[in-house]
Amino acid sequence: MTTTTIAVIGAGIGGLAAAAALHRRGIDVHVYERGDTLREQGVGMHLGPNATRLLTRMGLAGQLARQAVRPEALEVRAFHDGSTVARQEMGAAWEERFGAPYLTVHRGDLHRMLASLLPAERVHTGRELTGYEEGAKGVTLRFAGGTVTRASALIGADGVHSLVRRRLTGPERPVYSGNCALRGLVDAAALPDLDPARMYMFAGPAGRVLLYPVSGGRQFTYVAVAPAPEGPDESWTSAAGPADLDAALAGWAPQVRALAGAARDVRRWALYDRSPLERWSTARTTLLGDAAHPMLPHHGQGANQAIEDGVALAICLDEEASGAAGIAAALRRYEATRRPHTTRVQLGSRDGQPTTTQKRKPSMTNNLGNNGSNNNRNVNNRNVNNQAADVAWILANDVEANLNDNNINNNLRNNAA
Repeated sequence: MTTTTIAVIGAGIGGLAAAAALHRRGIDVHVYERGDTLREQGVGMHLGPNATRLLTRMGLAGQLARQAVRPEALEVRAFHDGSTVARQEMGAAWEERFGAPYLTVHRGDLHRMLASLLPAERVHTGRELTGYEEGAKGVTLRFAGGTVTRASALIGADGVHSLVRRRLTGPERPVYSGNCALRGLVDAAALPDLDPARMYMFAGPAGRVLLYPVSGGRQFTYVAVAPAPEGPDESWTSAAGPADLDAALAGWAPQVRALAGAARDVRRWALYDRSPLERWSTARTTLLGDAAHPMLPHHGQGANQAIEDGVALAICLDEEASGAAGIAAALRRYEATRRPHTTRVQLGSRDGQPTTTQKRKPSMTNNLGNNGSNNNRNVNNRNVNNQAADVAWILANDVEANLNDNNINNNLRNNAA
């Protein structure tokens, strides 16, 4: 496959993860990023064991240990007085259970880690894709300013507004969740009542606030989610301000109201996704990450699934023969492996419940009582433990091992025949 050139459009988390996985396997890969510099916007993110096991195999264990945090526990607290109503142990217990740690990390830190796995000459900035043509001998890519290049295959990792997706599927209408989030970063020192070794969820009657440590515990990322009417723009970085956060948290506990005084750069994030696709590949083009399956953040899996995509794609391309037939077979295998899994995660993320649930169970937020009775605490501890069990199948997934197991099973069947 060393003669095959793979073009990845977009140098976000998914694009760089895919490129790093391809480069690691000796595949000629180039990343094209529309921005003039290589940087990642955003705040913090969750890395489940399903992603950290893959990042560790890429050689990032040391950097993750320095920059990320392994939360000891998730504490669920009542919005009005800050009392703890449920607790989920994480830390070493989850690492032993899933075989890899659950981490929280600043998006920019992870972005730099992934970029460090690629030679600088493999990443091309200031390249905005304007169109492409797929032919029998490859894909011709056209960029703003008139630059043209060719590749054996095209990977659309260009995010929720993906041009590659629009070319593959046609126009679509975003699906609004009915919720909007205010989010940002605060110094952990500005929230002295909260331990930067833990994650917190303050659950209110019509919304919730999630806080989790990043930057080695020096900062908290906060995400305040509440119902809101649909606005004119689909954006996850539109401007807001501390006054908006203060208004959203009126009447909440002092520990979480302190956010309004500590927050500086507040961003508004309208929570949209897209309907799952029935197809996302052709013979030489495929999608990855948010371009393939944009999802709501309730399972914290958007970037994790993109990392899984990148590793799976690299394995599939590496294990097929070069040439048009091999590329087409690799992309078919990649989609057949990933699309059913990401569809299940994507749909489950819409309400935080598993897609196998036939009747919608009462949400953790609605079950959090406004008193600290032992009965309520027992119920709420069961709720948070049940929610952890609901996502265990996601966190336990090892996409690399699954593909290897499939190879072994296929070989056994072929030998038996």
